[in-house]
Amino acid sequence: MATVVKVEMLEKSFALLHGMLHYKNMEDLKNFSKSQGAAEADDLNHWDINFWSERLRESKYDINEEELRPFFSLPKVMDGLFSLAKMLFGIDIEPADGLALVWNSDVRFYCVKYSTGSPIAYFYFDPYSRPSEKRGGAWMDEVVARSRALSRDGTKARLPIAHMVCNQTPPVGSKPRIMTFYEGDTLMSIAKHYETGETLPEDVYLKLLAARTFRAGSLSLCQIKFATVDLELHSKYVPGGSETIYDVDQRVSKRTQVIPLLPEDRFLCSFSHIFAVDMQQDTVVIRE
Repeated sequence: MATVVKVEMLEKSFALLHGMLHYKNMEDLKNFSKSQGAAEADDLNHWDINFWSERLRESKYDINEEELRPFFSLPKVMDGLFSLAKMLFGIDIEPADGLALVWNSDVRFYCVKYSTGSPIAYFYFDPYSRPSEKRGGAWMDEVVARSRALSRDGTKARLPIAHMVCNQTPPVGSKPRIMTFYEGDTLMSIAKHYETGETLPEDVYLKLLAARTFRAGSLSLCQIKFATVDLELHSKYVPGGSETIYDVDQRVSKRTQVIPLLPEDRFLCSFSHIFAVDMQQDTVVIRE
């Protein structure tokens, strides 16, 4: 049984392992930026990390994320995802638009079926950003659960329905939405160029495989930091006590990050996982 103490021990072991990798990642970034003549190389700040990380990745693996976009049109990525689901689970995922009402014209409705054609479940897919209506990030949740008691006729079970929500930039004109490889969130070797049908070149595919663990230590340690803050706030934090929630965040960051948080950092205000009741961020870390 998972207890707070056991989860803490697990997180500390993860932090120790990935901490060493994180320091090595940061040293590589510092040395690379210095080799490029960056004045800030000896004092990298939060706003420098992403820029120099992308430059280092391009230099190390000769991958330009923008040049990869045409190979990852949203329809092709979805086709690849559904093909993968079929291969792994023996299920078919088919469009079911018109079978259910949708809240926006961009929202799609899909049916998940056994190979025999019998429906198992349904889900909505809402891919594009609408800042006036949607919060940031990407998530999924259930709309209704499977239930025999709540079925209309009381004999056949009501099938579950879920929703999958993203915040990608909408397409422009008649062209499909083209994604970065990392927005695709999975390695789709079957992805096609949306204009010509050209397959992703083998050498580029191999570079993508090699780059999958680029700065993995730093990225994993960031997730561990989130999980540790989540756990501390739910298990030890005392409202009105000697520490504010931001003090907890700063304290945890000092032992998990090379670059300290800015004093005015208020990331917790948008960190929705800490409002979950099921240690959501800890499960993210364990899964990864």
